[in-house]
Amino acid sequence: MKNPNGYGSVFKLSGKRRRPFAVRITVGWDDEGKQQYDYLGYYASRKEAMVALAEYNENPYALESTKITFASMYQMFYKEKFKNIPNHKEKSSKNGYSAAYNHSKDLHEMRFIDIKTSHLQDLIDKCEKGHGTKRKIKVLFNQMYKFAMKNDMVSKDYSKYIVMPKNESGSNRSPFTQHEINLLWDNIGHIEDVDTALIMIYSGLRPGELIEIKNKDIHLKERHFRGGIKTAAGKNRIIPIHKKIHTLIEKRMDPENEYLIVNQDNKHLSYYTYYHNRWKKMMEQLGLNHKPHDCRHTFATLMNNAEANKVAIQRIMGHASKDITDKVYTHKDIEQLLIAIDML
Repeated sequence: MKNPNGYGSVFKLSGKRRRPFAVRITVGWDDEGKQQYDYLGYYASRKEAMVALAEYNENPYALESTKITFASMYQMFYKEKFKNIPNHKEKSSKNGYSAAYNHSKDLHEMRFIDIKTSHLQDLIDKCEKGHGTKRKIKVLFNQMYKFAMKNDMVSKDYSKYIVMPKNESGSNRSPFTQHEINLLWDNIGHIEDVDTALIMIYSGLRPGELIEIKNKDIHLKERHFRGGIKTAAGKNRIIPIHKKIHTLIEKRMDPENEYLIVNQDNKHLSYYTYYHNRWKKMMEQLGLNHKPHDCRHTFATLMNNAEANKVAIQRIMGHASKDITDKVYTHKDIEQLLIAIDML
């Protein structure tokens, strides 16, 4: 039977040879669509050659593993990681990996198999950026080695021996003060997107979760909606709607739109656009200096100050707890969440 297009082929060379069976593989196509070939190897029998070709198609990375640079490995890893993710999804994650890669320029031209712990450690130690950036670089290294080992391109993960420097900066997250919260309320209808900050402050939503809320999952009459991402405990959780933001959510809802928060074309809004084009502009107009995640931090602080039920707080925020044994919400559960949220 003929092999599939692009699979490669086995053929016998003329003359007397110890290894007369050659394996030819496809390495690309030219501008006219013709296949470009390279030789995988030469074998004593057709059976050996067919086995080698099958193994190559099972793991095509193995052929050039000794030649792959850090830059090439990154491109393969990135393509694999995000191959089934639409362009507008995971933009923040994509940007994080790209930034970490750009901070690793000293390694780009090195063969991946030549890179050792000392190279990785030196790059992080010399990085003049903050602890968060260094952590993202380490995560990139971890993910690249995981990808490389999965595809048998390296035999050892040197990234796991990296020692991260102590974080001297501490947390720079600060909750909104009551005066700042009042300022947000005072500017409803005057400054765009102020309502999104208040929705997060009174719901505990992460900014990445806010932009994923779909109108079909919002139940205004029952005062709750489903949403949440990131962790197993946080995904698809019930979030009660505080009375103060009920009208804000209702005004945002449009039966013609899939999402509660949309872009100028009434389509899905990316976190990158929300943060850079909307949040920063709003903060500048208000004369404030907060990040979107400070809203969630504010919610946790306000709930603790109100001495709300701690299990309810954990369920609303999507935190894992040994006291939360399932994802099933009864009517009584939702009532308890509403009681907790109304304490704000």
